[in-house]
Amino acid sequence: MSHVLRPSASIGLLGLALLARASASQAQTHVDANYPIHDRSRPQPAVVDPGTASSQETPGRAPADAVVLFDGHDLSRWRQQDGSPARWKLGHDYFEVVPGTGYLYSRDAFGDCQLHVEFTEPDPARGEDQDRGNSGVFLQGLYEVQVLDSYRSPTYPDGQAAAVYGQFPPLVNASRAPGRWQSYDIIFHGPRFDAAGHLTRAARMSVLHNGVLVQDDVELTGPTGHHQRPPYAAGSGKLPLALQDHGNPVRYRNIWVRELPDSDGR
Repeated sequence: MSHVLRPSASIGLLGLALLARASASQAQTHVDANYPIHDRSRPQPAVVDPGTASSQETPGRAPADAVVLFDGHDLSRWRQQDGSPARWKLGHDYFEVVPGTGYLYSRDAFGDCQLHVEFTEPDPARGEDQDRGNSGVFLQGLYEVQVLDSYRSPTYPDGQAAAVYGQFPPLVNASRAPGRWQSYDIIFHGPRFDAAGHLTRAARMSVLHNGVLVQDDVELTGPTGHHQRPPYAAGSGKLPLALQDHGNPVRYRNIWVRELPDSDGR
């Protein structure tokens, strides 16, 4: 018999701590020898208003240093693939996939980042397996964290909600029921290439699903794909984010991103 995991506040806090650890492991790999331990003259970290958490009824407020990609009012920071204005449906504090219109892309490009996305699956549930609330969040338009209604709905593990699609199943299934708002908090460190275009560092990702750690600093084999493992290809260090139109009316809200310092010092 399967057991439905119900995320608790304490698990969420633990997950946040683990996510912070995973981010720090990428950004700070060595103690700075320029400062003695407990040196009070060391520069203080910047002070950032952390914003507020979301409830089921109301989206939260983003951290003060975040780039807000959707605040509930318009889709001006998104576009269709051809650069035309976003054609997804705008609702009260959310927007919804309009099947057949294609992916949405952020107008801004991002590299290493912390991304927060909230989504809700159609209620009542429709379809089954991969045709059940399917969408996706793509870092740099290439690396997908699957969006799917995986609440009591089986599919292949590396394609369920919070999977790094086709590569890593989530550690646990932390999905909420259809109609309930869910969240992804993603820490992403993009790949690096040398001057000749050779890969010097693979992309890495950590994901919290509803406050539960489900991807723990995984190393990607390359861009994600359906029944394929595309190789890395050298390119820009910053690329747009993307949201997938997979033919299902998934809703999104409260999307923001914080750019992270390049962990290789560039």
